[in-house]
Amino acid sequence: MKSNLKTVQALTVHFALYSLSTLPTSSFSTFQLSKASLQIPPATELASYWELGYLEMENASKKWVFKGNKALEAADAICVRGVLNMLNDNLNGDDNKPAIPLGHGDPSVFPCFRTTAIAEDAIVEAVRSAEFNCYSPTIGILPARRAIAAYLSQDISYQLSPDDVYLTVGCNNSIEVIISVLASPSANILLPRPGYPMYESRAAFSNLEVRHFDLVPEKGWQVDLDSVEALADENTVAMVIVNPGNPCGSVFTCQHLKKVAETAKKLGIFVIADEVYGHLTFGSNPFVPMGKFGSIVPVITLGSISKRWIVPGWRLGWIVTCDPNGSLKKSRIAESIRRYLNISADPPTVIQGAIPQILEKTKDDFFAKIIKICSQAADICYDRLKEIPCITCPHKPEGSMFVMVKLNVSLLEDIDDDMDFCLKLAREESVIVLPGVAVGLKNWLRITFAVEPSTLEEGLGRIKTFYNRHMKQQ
Repeated sequence: MKSNLKTVQALTVHFALYSLSTLPTSSFSTFQLSKASLQIPPATELASYWELGYLEMENASKKWVFKGNKALEAADAICVRGVLNMLNDNLNGDDNKPAIPLGHGDPSVFPCFRTTAIAEDAIVEAVRSAEFNCYSPTIGILPARRAIAAYLSQDISYQLSPDDVYLTVGCNNSIEVIISVLASPSANILLPRPGYPMYESRAAFSNLEVRHFDLVPEKGWQVDLDSVEALADENTVAMVIVNPGNPCGSVFTCQHLKKVAETAKKLGIFVIADEVYGHLTFGSNPFVPMGKFGSIVPVITLGSISKRWIVPGWRLGWIVTCDPNGSLKKSRIAESIRRYLNISADPPTVIQGAIPQILEKTKDDFFAKIIKICSQAADICYDRLKEIPCITCPHKPEGSMFVMVKLNVSLLEDIDDDMDFCLKLAREESVIVLPGVAVGLKNWLRITFAVEPSTLEEGLGRIKTFYNRHMKQQ
């Protein structure tokens, strides 16, 4: 409306000037003006002004039939980025304290988590070679797929083929692809609770029904296999596990993973194994890939270089079919993945070109350094959280970059729930923590410990200060 008003005002002035221009020159002496002093637009320009104004006024009254997609509102409401953006918007701009990010899994901003020079050099060489300035095949270039197949085959009892590997724009894109492939009418998928909400977001957008099975905190966040069996029906297509765990920091044992495989086989479904944090373990349980049990049940492994190499911005992920019996080919799931990638974006070819060198030449001492930092940070986090009475940690993290802790709001004044806690914590202490409701558990918190140790200490100290300020008086 304001835009149209300005247009009308401009038109009025211009046409008034044009009307004056039609008067005889003698008429201007009354106003002590000269006709030449008036900046009068030509008649053709006035016509275009009139047409523009007419169209704007016409458009203001026209009812357009297009509108935004409401499905995106539902999907965005349950994704980590949406919640973190809201918390960041709630930071106090007048607070001189630096904001401390304990809510997301990107430690690359901290110097102690810098990636290996081997990875950086591989990118430089790929760029300078001028061999990777082209588009790539939609499933990825062969050298990269061959290198990933060899890398993942090291931990399983059979050899993966490059034909089993599909490259994606990071692991989130892998999730988008597999959820879209499975989203057929009446189908449903089983997701862990708590879990990584990108699965819920993509399922909501794709109209794929979601059913949640529980992870049991008292048992190291193991899968409640009884609930899996109770939830599944003839329309269930797959179940998702995230190992090492996001958001729980758990690491499944080999025995537990075998039980997961046997349960899925019994139900006639396949397993989607999100292993983006693969090998980032520092507890008593080593990392065991779900693909190890591919002969029992078909497994689709999702992964990337983002976490183990600390390069989430490079956006290189993969989907791998761990299926020596060929069930995913017979059911045409593999073909559907390929077809979806034909209508999807490809990861940068230059990053693909660097993958063989990154996977084959990275030294073990780099991985050991990252594991040591994460292990020490997990110890700091676990110990310092014990000093905050309103927070309970049921299981010390053994992998990934996160820990789930229970929030007792009954010990706090003027705090309604976990979301309220996180909003006020951001406002008062400039600390960002993810509310548990975002990952499926109300009145829990997900805390990221993969930050500089001194920053982690400072952040946990501020949470303790926040508790002291809001604790309920006896």
